[in-house]
Amino acid sequence: MANQLFTRKPLSLLLKEMHGDNRLRRVLGPWQLTALGVGAVIGAGIFVITGEAANNVAGPALMLSYVFAGLACVFAALCYAEFASMVPVAGSAYTYAYATLGELFAWIIGWDLILEYAVGAATVAFGWSGYFQKVLLKFGWELPHALQGPPIKVDEAGHFVASGQFINLPALLIVIVLTFVLVKGIQESARFNAVMVFVKVAVVLFVIIVGAFYINPDNWTPLAPFGYGGLNLFGHTFGSVDAAGKPVGVLAGAAIIFFAYIGFDAVSTQAEEAKNPQRDVPIGIIASLIICTVLYIAVVAVITGMVKYDQIDVAAPISTAFSQIGLGHVEFMIAAAGVAGITSVLLVMMLSGPRVFLAMARDGLVPKTFFAAVHPKFKTPHKAQMLVGLFVAVLASFLPIGILSEMCNIGTLFAFVIVCAAVLVMRRSNPQAERPFRCPFVPLVPILGILSCLTLMLSLPHENWWRLGIWLVLGLVIYFGYGRRHSVMAHYVEPKP
Repeated sequence: MANQLFTRKPLSLLLKEMHGDNRLRRVLGPWQLTALGVGAVIGAGIFVITGEAANNVAGPALMLSYVFAGLACVFAALCYAEFASMVPVAGSAYTYAYATLGELFAWIIGWDLILEYAVGAATVAFGWSGYFQKVLLKFGWELPHALQGPPIKVDEAGHFVASGQFINLPALLIVIVLTFVLVKGIQESARFNAVMVFVKVAVVLFVIIVGAFYINPDNWTPLAPFGYGGLNLFGHTFGSVDAAGKPVGVLAGAAIIFFAYIGFDAVSTQAEEAKNPQRDVPIGIIASLIICTVLYIAVVAVITGMVKYDQIDVAAPISTAFSQIGLGHVEFMIAAAGVAGITSVLLVMMLSGPRVFLAMARDGLVPKTFFAAVHPKFKTPHKAQMLVGLFVAVLASFLPIGILSEMCNIGTLFAFVIVCAAVLVMRRSNPQAERPFRCPFVPLVPILGILSCLTLMLSLPHENWWRLGIWLVLGLVIYFGYGRRHSVMAHYVEPKP
């Protein structure tokens, strides 16, 4: 049993599977992959999370939070790019872990990725709902109070309280619509995403250029009203805490807004659908991350310069900021772009989870007949897509955004740590393997990636560790109850040369 838990999937087998039957359709080029990355990254981070993090956690120094989080992502992105060029199949970090750390670690990271993408999609759907309702108000339409949000919320002390509402209806409906779009096909989904990306990037540039003329440098003073700390090490916080005892400061801000960067790794889950994955996937990962980092820092600088950090609207920071300085006539345009931008994020987040399930099913760790089923016409994992859509719909309809975003952050950071460690292992175990893209400065870059991601994990409130632990325990129950007994690798005999 112990040997099976740490059985590695041979690189030769992974490469052989690239040419097997029942594969996904290779239709994506470098521009489409970069657009998917930008589509997944630029959205809720700018249009939603920025307001909450600047107002309550980091102040104007949120700019530095984005720099630190961006550096952590750069290290992880370089490691992702190396693996994606070596093994261009569905599965992302799950596949990389299986090839380097063994079956048990692969299961843990795969199960964690499912949580990351599903909870991330639910968080984005929540943000989409807020912006969509703002657009409706411009037309004089307002949903009944019971249908505007989830039945619970988190108060200032960190306690769950009743919201007086019943369900987040707009979030539910957008998840249902996008589930059908994603079942229809990857090419159609990519085209839809490209239109949304064009709209939101145009508006983000508008915000930066126009907003720069309304910056008041006094709004950047004090730069770090909550301090520069926020590291939480085993219950001891280095820096300040808020009324609920949660860490605040630049590092805490980086941990919270890290959600804004989630998405570039989703490009690697589309490796099996790339035309030339060895070249195009690394381009998509790195280009999307660089573009988004520059835009993020510029937007935060403009918004915190336009409006004092403690007056930024948490629900819709950008559109409301323009209204607060007397440019209410552009508020509708920004809110509408927020809807378009967040839609593309939601699309990519929901696209990724089923492909992780697909990779796990091919290895026998989850039922093949359901999770490995590929639609004969659309060539998409339609059954897994519909199940993920149902799960996301439930989360988005009934849980508040604060819980969702922090759960997603810790799962993603954990995945990044595994990928960085896997590069170190693969360089030793398969030094002669073909690497169309090589992560530079190994072992320095992977080690810096591990340390920076662990720092951000430790800067998250401790409740997130409990939630991650519960999710992983549930996953281990499934693995030992089903996956271990049905694993393809348990019966695999490597052919003799």
